[in-house]
Amino acid sequence: MARKKELTTVADKLEQLQELQAIHSKIDAIHILKGELPIEVADLEDEIAGTQKRVAKIQAEIEEAQAEIERRKELMKDAQGLITKYDKQLHNVKNNREFDALNKEIELQKLEIQLAEKKIREANFTIENHQKQLTEVEKRLDSKEKDLEVKKRELDNIIKDTEKEEQELTAKAQEMEEEVDERLIQAFRRIRKSYKNGLAVVLVSRNACGGCFGFIPPQTQSEIRTKKKISTCEHCGRIIAGVDDSAVTISEEELA
Repeated sequence: MARKKELTTVADKLEQLQELQAIHSKIDAIHILKGELPIEVADLEDEIAGTQKRVAKIQAEIEEAQAEIERRKELMKDAQGLITKYDKQLHNVKNNREFDALNKEIELQKLEIQLAEKKIREANFTIENHQKQLTEVEKRLDSKEKDLEVKKRELDNIIKDTEKEEQELTAKAQEMEEEVDERLIQAFRRIRKSYKNGLAVVLVSRNACGGCFGFIPPQTQSEIRTKKKISTCEHCGRIIAGVDDSAVTISEEELA
């Protein structure tokens, strides 16, 4: 682990924080360039995975209905075979009891055939509806996959263009953070997380905080210029590293 560099003055510490902020701002700019693409890619991948499961489920239900049709057809075939068998036996019955029993079996097999025909109609209806659903879901899946391909290509291009720079900046930021006073680096990280733009260290510009644009009184600006202590904005809590005198000069010229 790198040994922290001893900074003897507040001015040195503020300069280091300002440099660290500049590095993080460059990293933030790269993240802004990527925009919402990483989130959009992840969301699309999740949606595609869910849609693929839906497709698989519909296909399984279609296959199940097809298997049901084949099973019912076999039952109908067996029932018809029994009817033919019992019809032949009717010609050789010896009494009414056998005649009635055979007729009852024939009726039962006819009912089995009717039930099978009903189940086949239901299965065919299921297959028809599921085929329509499958077509719609597969269209959605195809559209999402094309969107994902485009967004991944965009993201890959950005990563390709910025990856080396981001890695170098991140390594440099980590190295610098190891040199900053622990209390200051904790405050720096906490403030960065508090604001969307990630600005934790700012300058006073045109009499205002460079982060929230809240007014900074002249007396406070004078104290900030001395850099004898770590100053923070009373409005937003950001660390103020100094005063941008060039901005003040421009403001005075405009007022003249």
